[in-house]
Amino acid sequence: MKSSAELDNSKKGLFVQAGILAIAGIISRIIGLLYGSPLAAIIGDEGNGYYAAAYAVYTIVLLVSSYSIPSAMSKIISGKLAVKEYRNAHKIFRCALVYVAVVGGVGGLVLFFAAPVLVTGRSATVLRFFAPTIFLFGFLGVLRGYFQAHRTMIPTSLSQLIEQVFNAIVSIGGALILTGIAGDEDPVKRAVYGAIGSAIGTGSGVLVALIFMFLVYRYNRPRVKEGLEKDQHEELPTSQIFKMIFMIVTPFILSTCIYNLSTFLNSTLFSRILFHFKSVDESTIAYQYGIFARKAMVITNLPIALASAAAMAMIPEVSTTYARGDVKGAGATVSRVTRVILMISIPCAVGLFALAKPVMMILFPQKKSIDEASFLLMLLAITVIFYSLSTVTNAVLQGIGKVNAPVFNAALALILQSGVLTLLLIYTDLGYVALCIVTILYSLVMCLLNNFVMKRNLPINNDFKKTYMFPVIASTVMGAAAFGIYQLCAFLFRMLIGSEYFVNLFSTLVSVFFAAFIYFAVLIKSGGASEEDIRRFPKGSSIVSLLKKIHIL
Repeated sequence: MKSSAELDNSKKGLFVQAGILAIAGIISRIIGLLYGSPLAAIIGDEGNGYYAAAYAVYTIVLLVSSYSIPSAMSKIISGKLAVKEYRNAHKIFRCALVYVAVVGGVGGLVLFFAAPVLVTGRSATVLRFFAPTIFLFGFLGVLRGYFQAHRTMIPTSLSQLIEQVFNAIVSIGGALILTGIAGDEDPVKRAVYGAIGSAIGTGSGVLVALIFMFLVYRYNRPRVKEGLEKDQHEELPTSQIFKMIFMIVTPFILSTCIYNLSTFLNSTLFSRILFHFKSVDESTIAYQYGIFARKAMVITNLPIALASAAAMAMIPEVSTTYARGDVKGAGATVSRVTRVILMISIPCAVGLFALAKPVMMILFPQKKSIDEASFLLMLLAITVIFYSLSTVTNAVLQGIGKVNAPVFNAALALILQSGVLTLLLIYTDLGYVALCIVTILYSLVMCLLNNFVMKRNLPINNDFKKTYMFPVIASTVMGAAAFGIYQLCAFLFRMLIGSEYFVNLFSTLVSVFFAAFIYFAVLIKSGGASEEDIRRFPKGSSIVSLLKKIHIL
């Protein structure tokens, strides 16, 4: 039996591994955001629209065929490793490879041959280029799950970064080459070819990551053989292993599908209703959806990822406390987590609203759509708060054993969202603004339903002033200051710099820098945050040290 010290070290090790995975996820998102700008400049908003529509369908097929494999494999194999059944663990690994070969192969074939049914018009051509990626991703998922089961997240984290880097390089390179082949005479052909280049980039990233994971596995093969030779346990029948894989994978598929159906349904309803009911041409639909999905939504995803990483670092404490039977302690921890998430997400949302156009001009400076994209970003800014809270409440409910509650809530929110979007698109001319409205609605409903279930199971007492009022006040002051400082800096920099892009870049950086200090100053001086609260932020100790040096804390 493990000692208390060994258990503590084990928990710390798991937290560190989870932290590594979270950091890799954030870096991957940043890379994705950064390469999106030059890619958008190459393929345009119409090309972005074709890619986004195809990608939404690809994501759903990937979820059904392969995406849940890492989590499922990690769960099954780790269970066998815990009781030192190394031969069975390895047999499960081999059977999983067969499983993904079959399921991934079927998924790839469905994507290729059913593309015209799954998406409308020109997006079908783009979708077909995702088919090989469906097949390859399954093997990558099994290898990632295998190493996660061995409690090492480093190979998975590195593979994620490698995947994203090669995705970026090949997407940009492929788009450049294919748009060059298409020429400038036919803008539609150029947009489709550019989107195909980006789709090839996605597959290339998965392929290189798969090669990396295979090499890591080969490197560890001698150690694996040692365990297999020592193991004397009876080997499980192959049929039982496949049944086990199916039984574990299915719940993962159902939950992840429901969480990710929102994007697919939005894309499908938007394109089909506008095309069939409003007679909007395909190029316009692709242009509008490209601005929404590949610009405004992409930017809001980054602060959500930051808030989510902070939440994930604290959630194990909730699970551990609840498992010990300390329900009151678990409730207190959730209250602290909620406060920290709101202290991060509220200023992020206000900042995106106040500096929507400057931020958009930095990341996606295409003049044709800059005003439209900035307006959509302003509308979507509030979803940063709702999605951040939804992520926390999802994790809390799963941590206390209420696994089905978030799935049920997501399904309800999805039904409501789809109904409202259908009505808005048919009976109004809101277009892509309707997408923003239902995205806000979906995130809000998810947040409220999860919070309702959570409060029924945990004694959560949030201090209204510290949790909600003070962060809102501090963020409002910060947002006004950021806007004013930006305008002043832009006026001054225009006298010194000729390039409008660099005027905007430097003005935004200066305004964000001062806005951050103003936010913390107002929040701390008003009593809205303590040193302990700030230490719970990502890099919290460094922030505390800096705030002390400038006498804010």
